[in-house]
Amino acid sequence: MRKGDRPTGKQIAAHLESVFAALPESVERVYARADSGFYCWEAVEAYEKHRCGFVLSAQKTPRLVEELKAARWTGSPRTDADGQCEFRYQPQGWARAHRFVALRYQKKAKPKELCEPVQYQLFDTPEYSYRVFTTNLDAPIDVAVGFYRQRAGAENLIKEANNDAGLAAHPSARWSMNCVHFQLAMLAYNLNCWLMLFNRDEQAKTEDLHHTTLATARLRFLFLAAKIVRHAGAVLVRYSDHYAEQGTMTRLMDRLRSIVPTGNRYAPVLASALRL
Repeated sequence: MRKGDRPTGKQIAAHLESVFAALPESVERVYARADSGFYCWEAVEAYEKHRCGFVLSAQKTPRLVEELKAARWTGSPRTDADGQCEFRYQPQGWARAHRFVALRYQKKAKPKELCEPVQYQLFDTPEYSYRVFTTNLDAPIDVAVGFYRQRAGAENLIKEANNDAGLAAHPSARWSMNCVHFQLAMLAYNLNCWLMLFNRDEQAKTEDLHHTTLATARLRFLFLAAKIVRHAGAVLVRYSDHYAEQGTMTRLMDRLRSIVPTGNRYAPVLASALRL
């Protein structure tokens, strides 16, 4: 809902301050990854002020390209790159130098008609393509870069929220109405995530859990071939013989029915809590 203009450093810092202010007090560690639109001293200063670990994609400048050419490069066996390096560098306008890490990819000769456009956020030179980041993490290069690449997962979640939760639909010309719509769409999305956690196997570990999209959840638990019947004074739901998720659905409904309040809280439905 923001304008398409690139925000200034002060605007980015103000946005980050609002994000940090919204974090619950129980949060102990905060990490951030951002594309080159956040590459400015004001963003770095805001991250460091709140002790936030960050990895930012760097913008291409002649000075930075010279640093890359002069850096000591080694092999990069833990990434898909042909080489990696790290160095200390102070961009123009920054108060002090920071750690920079980079990957480079050997360019292969291609016929002109088969040339692909330069990939987003890759530095392009005659010999190599570079991917460069600044970070305050002490992690190895492959770990820092791997943490940044997890942004792709976030992009998929945003795409799912837009397409399946209706986040991209703006039903009104009034800002306040669209804000309400946004909150309702995110509530529906988060309820689906909660439902999947609520229906997990009790012995499942965090690493065993996989994201279930809204579309999949609807097919499994909402758009069902069934009918409601009354038998012996009870109202029953009878599923189709071809519904493969009957056992899972029954477990989910049993857990929902077992939710009971205890004082100002609710009693746990699963005996073992899910730990990160």
